[in-house]
Amino acid sequence: MMNNEKIRNACIEATQVFAKLQIDEYNELQSKLEYCIGSYDFDKNPSGLVEYGTIALKELASFKKQNPRKVNKKVITNLEKYLQN
Repeated sequence: MMNNEKIRNACIEATQVFAKLQIDEYNELQSKLEYCIGSYDFDKNPSGLVEYGTIALKELASFKKQNPRKVNKKVITNLEKYLQN
């Protein structure tokens, strides 16, 4: 249960990064993540968070390689840490 909350919080951090970046390519992923966060808050089922959190992790890690200063490493580290369990 506790880990699911951490996944949720890491996903919230990811949506904030996508919002700050303002890149159209990420809009759909950002809205899916936001939907999954709301859904999790309602039913406590983390499957959507895990699915889209994993996609967000790949996208952010890849974006950070080209733009090291635009993504806080902690956001990526948190996603990695909590999605592994």
